[in-house]
Amino acid sequence: MGRNALAGALLYVLVAATSAHAASLQITPVMVNLRPDETATAITLSNDGSEPIYGQVRVFRWDQANGDDALAPTQDMVASPPLIEMGPGARQIIRLLRTGPQAPQAEQTFRILIDEIAPPELGAQSGVTVRLRYSVPIFVTPGAVAAPALKWTVQRVGGIWVLEAHNDGGRHAQVAAAQLVAGDHVYDINKGLLGYALAGRTRRWQLTLPADAALKAPLKLRARINANPAEAPVTLSPAP
Repeated sequence: MGRNALAGALLYVLVAATSAHAASLQITPVMVNLRPDETATAITLSNDGSEPIYGQVRVFRWDQANGDDALAPTQDMVASPPLIEMGPGARQIIRLLRTGPQAPQAEQTFRILIDEIAPPELGAQSGVTVRLRYSVPIFVTPGAVAAPALKWTVQRVGGIWVLEAHNDGGRHAQVAAAQLVAGDHVYDINKGLLGYALAGRTRRWQLTLPADAALKAPLKLRARINANPAEAPVTLSPAP
């Protein structure tokens, strides 16, 4: 996967309600990186469709707990404007302002959520307002922090194989194009973006493997970590 394709995969689009409405909102960039001395930046929204777009914009602190992503309200970064209305062909600049500590000792992680909602008159009638949700990662990384250091484990839990990545480093690890190698067998986990293992955190993913997959040591993982090809051993843990 090339860098442009990988960057495009960073943008999660979560369908929050069944709708015939086609996504026409474009976001640039699809990942935000800030130096610790930068206090402001911006992203650009574009309406490539033929209908108006209405939406709300919010920023959340992004963490990981119990092997999954966790979002929490924050005032350390704010987005302006918080509400958008864009006609066909229009563009909207969303400004992001850091209001928290300006010299963080550890990497800070946020996500900006952009909810595309139904027009006010339709939302009021149906009670279902969110059509699509876009989630863009934001990283504020000090220069003097350790690179990501991943320890991989795979385990069978309740009949399902689970892959775990623990990041002992000081920076996030973006995991894409992942494969699990067991002897002569190569299992594709995800051809695009699998997800992130944040600094000092553990992330787990359920694997969809063939029914006859019988994993045995030694195992290894091939993936692109922060867009760079990597290969690492995987520990096979006993079932709980």
